[in-house]
Amino acid sequence: MLDPMDMLPSIHVSFPVTLRAKVGNRDTIVVAGRTVREIIEALDRDFPGVRFNLCYETGELRPFVNIFLNRENIRYVLGLDTPVTSGATLHILPSVAGG
Repeated sequence: MLDPMDMLPSIHVSFPVTLRAKVGNRDTIVVAGRTVREIIEALDRDFPGVRFNLCYETGELRPFVNIFLNRENIRYVLGLDTPVTSGATLHILPSVAGG
């Protein structure tokens, strides 16, 4: 019998230096899920507290966090409900500001 997790797309998630301590000091992690939201939920199961750094308590993405699926900003696709495909790369990047 197949485990349902075996059927989920596996993608690489790339973390900025500022979040690596939250994920065991790794720069990339392989996670399974159908959407960006499911990927974040899976990350939070494996590394409790990661979701807080990415999303508000309401579940919406924090404004200073940018997530790119391959090279496309998910804010301009379907946001956290953007579907992912196996082998894709999700880049989590903090916003850059200054003056």
